[in-house]
Amino acid sequence: MKKKAVIICSGGMDSTTLLYDILNKGYEVFVLSFDYGQKHKVELNLISKTCLKLGIVKHKIIDLKILNEVASSALTRDNWDVPRGHYADENMKQTVVPNRNMIMLSLAIAYAIDSGATELYYGAHSGDHAIYPDCRPEFVKAMQKVIKLCDWKKVSLVVPYLHLTKADIVKIGLKLNVDYNLTWTCYNGREKACGKCGSCTERLEAFKLNNMEDPIKYEV
Repeated sequence: MKKKAVIICSGGMDSTTLLYDILNKGYEVFVLSFDYGQKHKVELNLISKTCLKLGIVKHKIIDLKILNEVASSALTRDNWDVPRGHYADENMKQTVVPNRNMIMLSLAIAYAIDSGATELYYGAHSGDHAIYPDCRPEFVKAMQKVIKLCDWKKVSLVVPYLHLTKADIVKIGLKLNVDYNLTWTCYNGREKACGKCGSCTERLEAFKLNNMEDPIKYEV
């Protein structure tokens, strides 16, 4: 019998690569995505397509738009422009959705317990650490302790890319034949990726460092 794993998968590069990765290791996978009112919800359509391509039938999209009522961010508010620049820039903190990952992880652990999964995965990586508090190693360690205390059934929180760069993740994905055309990274919700926001900048750098061209279309 295959081991069961829940993965939080947005439709972005990191979580989609991780999805291919754990499938390749032979897990029965339960995919969980969240609609929190993000401008770039095209990613939800793409993760649905990825699941269809990979033959994954257990994919839930949870309506979490209520989060937008209590946690403001440039990612969710129409009157707030997504900042341009690199992730290391101070203005990228405008893209933080307060407490988002803790809320998502809480729902995901409940789903893992209910599904009989022994592991819960999410795709935080080292490039997130400077800007997103809920992607730091300290946060992950704390959540790993909390998860052990929240129920009688034991589920492990696994974050295998925590100390990897996005370029490292692309390198893994290329070996796994990840279809990066079915991923979305741009924080703007337009037809093409902007190529200017911090998320786009990091994605383009990751492909360049792997001597590969990004397959998606950009405005610039």
